[in-house]
Amino acid sequence: QVQLVESGGGLVQAGGSLKLSCAASGRTVDSYGMGWFRQAPGKEREFVAALSRSAGSTYYADSVKGRFTISRDNAKNSVYLQMNILKPEDTAVYYCAARSVYIGAYYLPSVYNYWGRGTQVTVSS
Repeated sequence: QVQLVESGGGLVQAGGSLKLSCAASGRTVDSYGMGWFRQAPGKEREFVAALSRSAGSTYYADSVKGRFTISRDNAKNSVYLQMNILKPEDTAVYYCAARSVYIGAYYLPSVYNYWGRGTQVTVSS
């Protein structure tokens, strides 16, 4: 079983950048498909980005494509989300997630069985 802890959130002006980190413990991140999700107040949790277990494939929501990059560092047992050209609509709590069973689409929260507690990202206009 893996434990996930996110960090790196904060307040940033529109157009700025942040890099979120997801530190794993208990098991190595290369044992899992990894994802980032976000949830804004009053909205459902939505898919942001995903990385296959092999790290050979990445996937992004249309709303962040070209601005966000998901990556993994096996030596640090961590996954990252580099966020550039941030917009006010990116404001949300961002969650890191891991999946050990590969049934269902990578963009569905229900297919991930491990979650962190989230980190707040606020983008001011």
